[in-house]
Amino acid sequence: MRAQPTYRTRLARGFTLLEMLAVIVLIGIIGAIVVTQVGKNVDKGKYGAGKAQLTTLGQKIENYALDNGTPPAALDDLMVKPADAASWQGPYAKPSDLKDPWGHPFGYRYPGEHGSFDLVFYGQDGKAGGEGYSADVGNWQ
Repeated sequence: MRAQPTYRTRLARGFTLLEMLAVIVLIGIIGAIVVTQVGKNVDKGKYGAGKAQLTTLGQKIENYALDNGTPPAALDDLMVKPADAASWQGPYAKPSDLKDPWGHPFGYRYPGEHGSFDLVFYGQDGKAGGEGYSADVGNWQ
């Protein structure tokens, strides 16, 4: 004759496979929601950092212009002394300063259409035009 399982022995059996699968699926769903929300905030942060970096790089170009009389012909002139810059006091920038948070180069034009130089942050896509986090921001805006 077998004894009836007691309350304590029923608790000691553990979880069934179905219960474990249900918990794993719920954890996966919650994880997917969290990852998408965090991804949106990362893009927002990078876009804000790119706009701030645009301002900082614009100031470095202006420092170059104060020392040499005109803005640089190319952004690389902020790192390496050009032949025609007699009063160069650089380097004014590091290579990482010339790339946005997504690793795209900033747009630069000298002479500029909107001022002595035009500096453009192209956003997430790294191309002219776009909306949202791909919208362009210029130093004249």
